[in-house]
Amino acid sequence: MFQKKIGILIASLVLLVAVLVGCVKTTTVVKSAGASITTTMSFSKDILPIFEKSCATSGCHGAGGKTPVLTTASAYNSLLIGKYFKASDPENSLLILWMNGKKSPVMPLGAAPDANNTAKIYAWINQGAKNN
Repeated sequence: MFQKKIGILIASLVLLVAVLVGCVKTTTVVKSAGASITTTMSFSKDILPIFEKSCATSGCHGAGGKTPVLTTASAYNSLLIGKYFKASDPENSLLILWMNGKKSPVMPLGAAPDANNTAKIYAWINQGAKNN
């Protein structure tokens, strides 16, 4: 009887370990200014639309405007070449510092920092700032 209980205990522990090992986290959870991101960020689907709406079309960071140029065709390379982000290090990325108001001027100009947009860009940088 004792050996049967030991066998059940060992089998239960093996099953528990298998379940825990099988639970792999594939997303990054980021809390920035009260907003949470729990999904993998895509530059083309999640980040570029923010730049297109808030930065490139405002006349500031469009073609012929201020750097970085945040148009669809130029945004990623302009951010990369200008060293506006440090992949996997959002806390020390210029882009985040401007967006959360820790560096002047606050971006976008004339508007309060947007917690959702900041959280998305923070998560994207934290996830490696891939051009995906």
